[in-house]
Amino acid sequence: MTITRSGSGRRENGERLAVLHLLLTMGETSAGYNEHCLPMVGARDITVCTYFRPQVRPPAGITLFAGDSTPAGFARAVKAALRARDYDIVHAHSVHMSLFFLLAATTLRPGLLSRSTCTLHSSFPNYKLRNRLLLLPSFAFHRRVVCCSSASYESFPPALRRLAGSRLRVVANGLDLARVDDVISRTASDPGDRPFTVASVGRLMEIKDPMTALDAFLEEDDGTGRLVFVGEGPLRGRLQEHSRARDAVGRVELAGLVPREDVYGRLMDADVFISTSRVEGLPVAVVEAMACRLPVILSDIPPHREITAGADFLPLIPVGDTAGFARELRRLRLMTASERAGIGQRCRALVEQRFSLGAMRAGYDQVYREVLGERAPATAVAR
Repeated sequence: MTITRSGSGRRENGERLAVLHLLLTMGETSAGYNEHCLPMVGARDITVCTYFRPQVRPPAGITLFAGDSTPAGFARAVKAALRARDYDIVHAHSVHMSLFFLLAATTLRPGLLSRSTCTLHSSFPNYKLRNRLLLLPSFAFHRRVVCCSSASYESFPPALRRLAGSRLRVVANGLDLARVDDVISRTASDPGDRPFTVASVGRLMEIKDPMTALDAFLEEDDGTGRLVFVGEGPLRGRLQEHSRARDAVGRVELAGLVPREDVYGRLMDADVFISTSRVEGLPVAVVEAMACRLPVILSDIPPHREITAGADFLPLIPVGDTAGFARELRRLRLMTASERAGIGQRCRALVEQRFSLGAMRAGYDQVYREVLGERAPATAVAR
């Protein structure tokens, strides 16, 4: 079958590109779903196939083949998706989905192997040993392998990068600013009616180091502030216990998992965002906070350096430096609300310039064109 495409990401006859997205999960924290599927409804013909049972209901513009959280269930779902129609692009969003697709396509639709893309949504240190082994087929067989940031790209061993060779690309994560702004327009927030509030968004796990965020807040707080953790994970119990031991239960909130729009609402109700993470790909939560015009305090790791490049008004603190994070929290707490708002506005401008959904979409449009055999323009994101 010969399909002709135009440079706009559509076929020459004006039909939308048909893209099958293979997701491990489809929920509030799924980057593949929230950044690659939802915003593309209407622009592309989107089909989603998941391993785990979906946690959210997709809109009418997305065709869903849902797994049942078992290997056999996902095998049935991906086979049904591959048999349902032809796809211009198959886009895997995890090494697990990549391997499943490579195995299924070999027997069912071998022609799709030449139209496949895999996105790596994290950095190499964040992959467990088993998943590091699963990186091998991803780097070896997909037509394009995409890292979510330059820091992610640099984190992979040279041997893996050589394995992918000229098929390896970098497209920085982007944010759907229209979705954020819709929430902002419906969210009333008056800093004068609340205590100084610190927000942290992410999984409660060792690699994110939420204990340092908690200790820094407790070291700096004058007894009137609030710290809100949005997210879930294995360290929830330790954070609760530590808060009780420091008599801070009423000032530390563990909000758990909340709908994406509610995350933006939580950010709008805060004065500063903190990330003490040790490893990231390109953290969407940080970009979301900046889009909500929040000043951010970040750990000094390569992805955070990439986000803050050229923005000397944003502090980077050594990993695990409780005193350093506390010092920056204190500095921001002692500012006036208008001074913090000025920093927040500069954060928003930075996101608009470098991490918008439009910039990410342009990058993936180019990747898809390359996969479909079109010559990339001189401004390629290739590395």
